[in-house]
Amino acid sequence: MRSYRDTWRLFLRFAAARQGRLVAALRLADFTPNEVLAFLEYSEKERHVSIGTRNCRLAALRSFFAFVADREPLAAAQCAGILRIPIKRGPHRAMCYLESAEMEAILAAPDRKTLEGQRDYTLLAVLYNTGARIQEALDLCPRTVRLESPSQVWLMGKGRKERVCPIWPETADVLAALLRRQPRAPDEPIFLNRYGQPLGASGFRFQLRQLCAGGGEESILAEWQARLAAHDSALRSG
Repeated sequence: MRSYRDTWRLFLRFAAARQGRLVAALRLADFTPNEVLAFLEYSEKERHVSIGTRNCRLAALRSFFAFVADREPLAAAQCAGILRIPIKRGPHRAMCYLESAEMEAILAAPDRKTLEGQRDYTLLAVLYNTGARIQEALDLCPRTVRLESPSQVWLMGKGRKERVCPIWPETADVLAALLRRQPRAPDEPIFLNRYGQPLGASGFRFQLRQLCAGGGEESILAEWQARLAAHDSALRSG
């Protein structure tokens, strides 16, 4: 809703300035396809928005004119012209992942003698093993982990889609060691912050940046890179 609001605030001010009128004096007929295209160009060149933001602005305008076209036949041609304005395609970044040596450097960063260090190492091991999103791993509790062979975890993803992921014996061992050091009830999250509350994704990402800054890996670390590293490792091992 805020994006929709901001788009229209900017668009109305832009159109009023171009036509030398007050916003209150603008008419529906003033909002032509050329006016929308000029606004999009202004957004990119003058406001320096990204292609993604430009496309969000266009989507907000198109949703309004699709509504108008359905209710005002006389404006159908005008609305159709705006609805035909295409989204802009941007460059796609090359998919990057962490090499084994880089992932090993990150895994070696936590001080496993401390409880927080052992927690961080275990969570990193789970992320690397499973390719899970951070929040999926943080939601793990003893009930969703099988430590006996065949070891596996139950992950709840987006849209409440559940999947079972096998884990390596080494990962099962570090999970078992953490649970021995910090026992949890079957439905309680395994990973806690220093206050004994469930660890949040933003909190762990902060900790991750701290670990990587200490190991000189800050320029290559990203959650999705670690996930891709897990998938690449699985492919290489067959």
